[in-house]
Amino acid sequence: MFSRLLKYLAWATEAAELLRSQISDKDIGHLLFTRRYGSLLGSCGTLSGTDQQRLVNGLVDLEVTERIQALEAAGNALEAQTARWTGIGWFVVADSSFYIPNTVALANADLHQVLGMPPNEHIRLLFPIAVVHELDSLMDAGKHQARWRASHTLGLLDHTLSGSTSGILRYADNSGEPAAWHGEVNVEIVMDQPGHVRLPITDDEIIDRVVAVQALAARPVRLLTCDTGQHTRGRAAGLNVTKVPAKDPGPEPDWEAQDKPGNGTRAKRRERQAAQQEAGAG
Repeated sequence: MFSRLLKYLAWATEAAELLRSQISDKDIGHLLFTRRYGSLLGSCGTLSGTDQQRLVNGLVDLEVTERIQALEAAGNALEAQTARWTGIGWFVVADSSFYIPNTVALANADLHQVLGMPPNEHIRLLFPIAVVHELDSLMDAGKHQARWRASHTLGLLDHTLSGSTSGILRYADNSGEPAAWHGEVNVEIVMDQPGHVRLPITDDEIIDRVVAVQALAARPVRLLTCDTGQHTRGRAAGLNVTKVPAKDPGPEPDWEAQDKPGNGTRAKRRERQAAQQEAGAG
């Protein structure tokens, strides 16, 4: 009686099995296992009669149509993205820690030197949209250095992209002696694919996006970070990670001296206040 419903449920299951090795479970849930799918699965074997069958068949037709549209949109987005990543160059993704506590701001960073690459190689610096959103939040709510660095990075990105999703941060220069040549540095914002569901922890989301880019581009993608935890996460995911040293905290202070009463202006002020309080109490 519900042959169309059973065929739809079988199709959704087979499609999920095919996609499971390509995208995350959350993305599969968004593309295939929707709320309507759950309702239709729950109705299997519980309804009877011509009216119910007509209702179920109509819901199945609607769900199949929408799932096909969603899958086609995701496929088209993947094809367009893959086509943009067929050129030469090293692919690099940096998390927000590279742009914030790094000793050098993005405008002055020598990515070839940081990555240990020959200076004439081309670099494609990718910004997953999760990184952009994190920089946006730091620009609004971070500490002084974080706000400035986030604003600097996003401003440089806006200027380079000019409303597009990709642009050239530094042009290649092959003039003069070969030793002085340097490759192009291209930047690109990587948008979430249709149906993508972000992971709740941004660091995990960035790692997930780097792994996805690596699969789509069919080449290694280097992760840049100043964060020890993110370095560990990236290595655990099988990524090539470059950990950039953050600002050197300097030599360890003399903690015993810091624990002793001070003799500076603040210490003297506190002594006077204590003496005044004692005199007043007497």
